[in-house]
Amino acid sequence: MREYVEAIRERYRRAGRPGKRLLLDDFVRVTGYHRKTGVRLLGEGKKGPGRRRGRPRRYGAEAAGALKELWEVAGCICSRRLQPFLPELVEVLARKGRLALSTEVREQLLAMSPSTVDRLLRPYRRQVRRRGMSTTKPGSMLKRSIPIRTFSDWEEGRPGFLEVDLVVHCGESTEGFYLSTLNTVDVHTGWVECHGVWGKGQDKVRGAIHQVRKRLPFALLGLDSDNGSEFINHELKQYCEREKITFTRSRPYKKNDSAHVEQKNWTVVRQQVGYDRYSSREALEQLNHIYSLLRLYVNFFQPVMKLMQKTRTGARVRKVYDTARTPYRRLLESADLSPVKRQELADLYLSLDPTVLRTQLDRALDHLWTMVDRPRAQEASVTALMRQASVVG
Repeated sequence: MREYVEAIRERYRRAGRPGKRLLLDDFVRVTGYHRKTGVRLLGEGKKGPGRRRGRPRRYGAEAAGALKELWEVAGCICSRRLQPFLPELVEVLARKGRLALSTEVREQLLAMSPSTVDRLLRPYRRQVRRRGMSTTKPGSMLKRSIPIRTFSDWEEGRPGFLEVDLVVHCGESTEGFYLSTLNTVDVHTGWVECHGVWGKGQDKVRGAIHQVRKRLPFALLGLDSDNGSEFINHELKQYCEREKITFTRSRPYKKNDSAHVEQKNWTVVRQQVGYDRYSSREALEQLNHIYSLLRLYVNFFQPVMKLMQKTRTGARVRKVYDTARTPYRRLLESADLSPVKRQELADLYLSLDPTVLRTQLDRALDHLWTMVDRPRAQEASVTALMRQASVVG
């Protein structure tokens, strides 16, 4: 191509207007380039469009491949959360022998900006959006005796105050019996605990809260729920009063009052477990096995950002977030954590391998998905197909 351009460039410069038009016609027909490209190449003598414009490429295929591997281990999180977590994640995987990087590639990974991470990972991103169903029903008149969080003593500057919600696994219909998940998140650190629930009964939900309380690395000081009857009941209210736990509720129809747990409903429960229907004891046991792995993976290897400031200028809202850190790192900064519990968490952190956790999670999820409740019509069609196949056989 360059030889062809060099061969006709001098003729093009010397030709008059009609001659240049004919040469351009031939050039476009032979090369397939745009006419303006021909004018630029023949008239100004610049190199062809095959050469990439702008700065030379800084990150090669090896750095991009290593970034993709780290991104998958971290659960395919966004670049704003992944980029500050890269130094720690590289160190953990190198300590476990899961990642071997040259000095040059390591320096490139740690020098990447969030925008560069986004650009390099763009070919691999897949977005699947599904919307679930809400089964929250208003509680009784008891909610008048449970204060709204806005008007209660709620200390968000220390760990122990949890937002709680119930995520149902009902599939596409809320009829009949199905399992649920109690999802809890600490407002200060972002520490997440989930527990499978047999239905939505008040006693079952209260029991799940008690199980979550025993697993927390800090004292449970407060609970904040929506106005559903699974939370707004005498049993849970008496439990909180007996255990000296501050119990509050959000305003009706104001999901932003429980923004922390609503966000975790999606990133922790829905993105992992999905929207299928489960109703068996085996599924409940498998669900809790998944959550025993997920609590380690999310709390130790999933960095989160906290909203620090929000300002409104007319119709525009500007939000400022802090640097992404894992709930474990945020918890270590708290003065409320005892030295014994701090050492226990440090020993547990050193024993964990995020690659192994991710593999175990994927296998456990694959097993859970074999326990999905299929609709009756689908079961009948499958049975008919099996009978037909046996007859043909």
